[in-house]
Amino acid sequence: MIRPHSYSRGFTLLEVLVALVIVGTALGASLRAVGSLTTNSEGLRASLMATWSAENRLTQIRLGGEFPDIGERSFDCPQGDLQLICHEHVLSTPNPMFRRVEVSVAEAQNPERRFVKLTQVVPR
Repeated sequence: MIRPHSYSRGFTLLEVLVALVIVGTALGASLRAVGSLTTNSEGLRASLMATWSAENRLTQIRLGGEFPDIGERSFDCPQGDLQLICHEHVLSTPNPMFRRVEVSVAEAQNPERRFVKLTQVVPR
């Protein structure tokens, strides 16, 4: 009795290689997405810290009852492990009883990279 030719069951080498290429592509895309999320979260954290620095200065003016002189000044305003520089610009308003205070926050290493700019009107 002659048996018909039996084929072994399983995957061919070509099928395994195609599956590995598909899995490798999916893993590469997921690693890129995770890296992008990490970069975005660092930027969001820096922006949040810069906002806190600007709000701290504006709150200090408001609570101290200051009526700042017209002009500009810069000062260090670090938050956490970030070295930040605050730029305060005081402008006059049409009503001499008020001043407009603008506080912008930038990175100490790269002052051109501004994170936030907040404005407040201060009464006399």
